[in-house]
Amino acid sequence: MNRQLREIGNIPITTSVIESLYTNLKWADKKVALLERQGYIIRLKRGLYVVNPEYSGKTLSTELVANHLYAPSYISMTTALRYYGLIPEAVYVHQSMTVKHSRYFQTPIGDYDYKYISREAFSVGVRSVHKGDYAFLMASPEKALCDLIANSSKVSLRYLKDVEIYLQQDIRMDMDAFYKFDTSILEDYIAVGKKADSVSTMLKFLR
Repeated sequence: MNRQLREIGNIPITTSVIESLYTNLKWADKKVALLERQGYIIRLKRGLYVVNPEYSGKTLSTELVANHLYAPSYISMTTALRYYGLIPEAVYVHQSMTVKHSRYFQTPIGDYDYKYISREAFSVGVRSVHKGDYAFLMASPEKALCDLIANSSKVSLRYLKDVEIYLQQDIRMDMDAFYKFDTSILEDYIAVGKKADSVSTMLKFLR
């Protein structure tokens, strides 16, 4: 396989980037189709690919894919909470937030669900997570929990007991970690985010 293509590793790449590796060919676009048929690259959606890990030698990053598949976006809700080890359940759909319309993608390497969030709330509690030689955007534990509550239609936290039941029984949150949450992130979210009343009740419970 082309050395340059291998060196891309696990970073999602566009058709134009792949074509730029073969400028000596008259029909570079046909080369992209050939690489896909031969299994060297995996199509995530129209115009976006990842190099097959069998050939790149790099493990695919679902986090990188999530950020690139529909941007701007950041990983959140149960996907982020599970990543931090705060909930016990396995997560089968990769959840993210975006300022674009909500979308759902089915790819050969998993399903990706994107929920809309306002631009004002988007940047609250979002961090760049570095993993080896790459980085991706992910919600802090506090923001991930706020996003989950805001996008769970049946969740309404009116009383402190509601919060206790939701955290301990419904999502089985690591309560030791919860009590270490940064309250300033919750305060910032309450000012601009959805279900501010529920998050405010959670903040009272935390304090």
